[in-house]
Amino acid sequence: MASASARGKDDAVAVRLAPKVTMPEQASADLLKETTNRFEISHLDFFYGPKQALFNLGLKIPTNRITALIGPSGCGKSTFLRNLNRMNETIRNSRYTGEILLDGQDIKAMDVVNLRRRVGMVFQRPNPFPKSIFDNVAYGLRINGYSGRLSDLVEHSLRRAALWDEVKDHLHKSAFALSGGQQQRLCIARALAVDPEVLLLDEPCSALDPVSTAKIEELIFQLKESCTLVMVTHNMQQAARASDFAAFMLDGHLIEYSETSKLFTTPADHRTEAYITGRFG
Repeated sequence: MASASARGKDDAVAVRLAPKVTMPEQASADLLKETTNRFEISHLDFFYGPKQALFNLGLKIPTNRITALIGPSGCGKSTFLRNLNRMNETIRNSRYTGEILLDGQDIKAMDVVNLRRRVGMVFQRPNPFPKSIFDNVAYGLRINGYSGRLSDLVEHSLRRAALWDEVKDHLHKSAFALSGGQQQRLCIARALAVDPEVLLLDEPCSALDPVSTAKIEELIFQLKESCTLVMVTHNMQQAARASDFAAFMLDGHLIEYSETSKLFTTPADHRTEAYITGRFG
């Protein structure tokens, strides 16, 4: 008789070799019929040189909602996320085909600086600039030529990031003096300063302790009133708690996209169920 570990490996192989499917377009339309869509992605293929990393992705990301991207490491979540503000263009010989529409406009036709102002990004590890807390938040405002009282705009951004009360008496101290969780909220404040319509979060809590993670999750939930959020996470509990919609990716394919409650309780694809129950990944 085969051992339990051998059967587990066989299950994982079977999951990966099963035919790839994506959510039917009509089902996606029904799912989002009561919302407007910030992004509409169709037939998206992405290549690192000759290697294809994303295959025929198609989904709609609703406005003022939190969409979580889940899946095992290397499945294409972060690659997909970075396509939404053309960050992948910084990688030599990378390219995509297909269509990504932001509010109905093809992002390929947009000025990339304006696109990245509208679609901000927060990375996996906090990356404050070697500047003061104030100058970190004011940086984007200055390079975008914002007028008005910078101090008021910086305060507003820090309040939106739930950080003002903790740093208001230390604005001119180095950002590196903050804790890891505070640095991540500072990076969120820096992204929020230019008032983006979308905020992309690439595993924003992976390097943080549980208390800091809870603060970030609470902040994310509050921000959806004024911003559309797309979040990559490996934490199934976080995806279930913090998101309204969830997309499961595997080997560069979109396997399932649904309301988070439906995806976690009654997944339509056996591979989704296998992943969220820990059978592979």
